[in-house]
Amino acid sequence: MSIKKYQAYIYLLFLKFFVLTSLVFFCVTFLINFFEEVKFVEKYNTEIYYSIYLSLLNAPSLMYEIFPFIFLIAVKFFYLNLNDRKEIEIFNFNGISNLKIILHLGILSLFLGIILLLFYYSFSSSLKSSYLDIKNRFSNTNEYLAVVKDDGLWIKEEIEENIYIIHAEKFEKNKLRSITITEADKYFNNKNTIMAKTANIVSKNWKLSDVTILKNNGKRNNLKSYVHNSSFNGEIISNLFSNLHSLNIYELHKLSNSYQKIGYSNIDIKIHLNKIYSMPIFYTIMTILGFIVINKLKKFNSRFFVITLGIFLSVVVYYLNYFSGILGSKGVLPIYLSVWTPLLILFLVCNIGILKVNEN
Repeated sequence: MSIKKYQAYIYLLFLKFFVLTSLVFFCVTFLINFFEEVKFVEKYNTEIYYSIYLSLLNAPSLMYEIFPFIFLIAVKFFYLNLNDRKEIEIFNFNGISNLKIILHLGILSLFLGIILLLFYYSFSSSLKSSYLDIKNRFSNTNEYLAVVKDDGLWIKEEIEENIYIIHAEKFEKNKLRSITITEADKYFNNKNTIMAKTANIVSKNWKLSDVTILKNNGKRNNLKSYVHNSSFNGEIISNLFSNLHSLNIYELHKLSNSYQKIGYSNIDIKIHLNKIYSMPIFYTIMTILGFIVINKLKKFNSRFFVITLGIFLSVVVYYLNYFSGILGSKGVLPIYLSVWTPLLILFLVCNIGILKVNEN
């Protein structure tokens, strides 16, 4: 079925305001992030162009977080443009109701959301990963590598003249289980191998229990406890994997499975994945909500008031999602409820609003 002229007009006009609003938000996001990166560059005495480069790498990921509000604001400008030119009345006079306009905007928003989910998110996560890699190279005095694999947690760190390769089969926030620590000099000549059943890693002074130390000369020492000085603790290790925005959907699923295998909680990953999957629906709801609100406020001539109200609604929706996510991560709400309940509430609000719009 070919797209009717009025449908094409609605789609193109909304896309125009969506692109313009996105560009404005990108510039604002870039500038705010730029001033943050200037502080970073000054701290580590690097070239100023790194501020621009890092801001460009980080901005797309930050943009993904505010796309729901971009849809909300874009539809407000879309409606104001139609209303100023009396085109809403022309549409209605020709049998194109507000309900039909909402339907077309919802379909377009859902389509854009799927495109952003499939392509934009992977692109932004790749840039975020590069951004974090660059900052880590500057901000860490000790070289390190920390990864989670199917066989457990692996850490490589350099302390003074020694290199430590650490493997733990289980990681439970502030405790490691079944640990092997291989100590070598800077030329990778083996010095000691330390094996322990558990390690308390609340502080950087790891308290190992049921320890066996194998010396390079073959001598074995069995100890009830042993202290290993590291540059990591439980919180630092957890934070290394906490920036989920630097991983694409495939990598998130892989990391979630690896967490399960080593006994580490994957709740945050599941919540993050559900939020990603819910985004196309979130965009659609925000578009419909924005249209309904502006339709009810069309008697106000102040654009400043309309935009301010849009920002206020954005803040309310943001905190609704934020607190619901906290309840999910703390186990108060099931994971799926913590992500989808705010959307369900907004959906019900939109349904009530659509009925009111249709009555008019």
